[in-house]
Amino acid sequence: MKKLLLATTASAMMTSIAAAEDVKIGIILGFTGPLESITPQMGAGAELAIAEVSASGALLDGAKVEGIRGDSTCVDAGAATAAAERLVTSDKVNAIMGADCSGVTGAILQNVARANGVVMVSPSATSPGLSTAEDDGLFFRTAPSDARQGVIVTNILQDRGVKSVALTYTNNDYGKGLADAFKAEFEAAGGEVTISAAHEDGKADYSAEVGALASAGGEVLVVAGYVDQGGSGVIRGAIDSGAFDTFYLPDGMVGTKLNEIFGAELNGSYGAYPGTDSEGAATYAEMAKAAGFDGTSAFSGESYDAAALIMLSMQAAKSSASADFKDHIFDVANAPGVEIFPGELEKALKLIAEGQDVNYVGASAVELVGAGESAGNYQEIEFKDGVYSTIKYR
Repeated sequence: MKKLLLATTASAMMTSIAAAEDVKIGIILGFTGPLESITPQMGAGAELAIAEVSASGALLDGAKVEGIRGDSTCVDAGAATAAAERLVTSDKVNAIMGADCSGVTGAILQNVARANGVVMVSPSATSPGLSTAEDDGLFFRTAPSDARQGVIVTNILQDRGVKSVALTYTNNDYGKGLADAFKAEFEAAGGEVTISAAHEDGKADYSAEVGALASAGGEVLVVAGYVDQGGSGVIRGAIDSGAFDTFYLPDGMVGTKLNEIFGAELNGSYGAYPGTDSEGAATYAEMAKAAGFDGTSAFSGESYDAAALIMLSMQAAKSSASADFKDHIFDVANAPGVEIFPGELEKALKLIAEGQDVNYVGASAVELVGAGESAGNYQEIEFKDGVYSTIKYR
């Protein structure tokens, strides 16, 4: 009888183990390209959430979760689409955390995610055009739209008494979307945009672009570009020629690489990128520090949150299939429910399994609005003594 009970117990355990499915999440970011200095912290953020859930054994009856990286390049839609295709068709990922830059995110959404019915949660694609893109209910983002950032940029400039600016932007979906949103907001508020001119990434010399910007004039040069590419090139040309000495730096320009490249040359310049002074942000920063990376880096917290929302919604749906859990992302991201912060993913999974509601706050005070994007919190930065630091939250 005892042997029979042991055999029965062993059989039940084997059945339980067999029932626990493996979950794979693609992490597609520009590990090469114009944002390569900040994407390591973004990838590490997503992987931190994945490791936390996998170690808990609380997802879908003990599922182990694996993160698989793919390189979006940030700017090459063909390469990004190929990387996403590999993740979906070869690696068989259940969802995608990414992509990062708006143009490649849109390409992956239309060419891969919709074609294969795979959920995407981007931590940093901010183009307003993504708010109305056809997505079959598969696309979400923990970053706010640049329609919101246009308001933030305007408010910061107004608070500093700036009445006229020159504007340069990287010639892609992100740059043009942000430039158009900001220009409309700033002019509606009574400000003057003396020139709005695109620049191409990858050039060795930006003297022609800087010359046009200088001729138009302005108290401040707003640079809606990329920190590892043309945005920094335009700033270098403007500083060396004396065309401008004060710069506004939106989210794509904020990274510690700025400190390395320019140091004290940017003293007095300022900008903003998504972030919050919430309890969750502080907790996440400490968790990231313990894990060996900088959790205050741009979009790192949003990456942790994007991965967390994917896994919590799987638990709510009792399924890792995108078709099943896509309709639960709003449920776990917003009130009502028990508030969930970084480091509490096991707690959240167990509450969901018990039939309770959770309200995932996370590292970036997540609240999804509209078509599934963050309502938007920003941290204002300023350069002083050769480095930037956060001076205010908005």
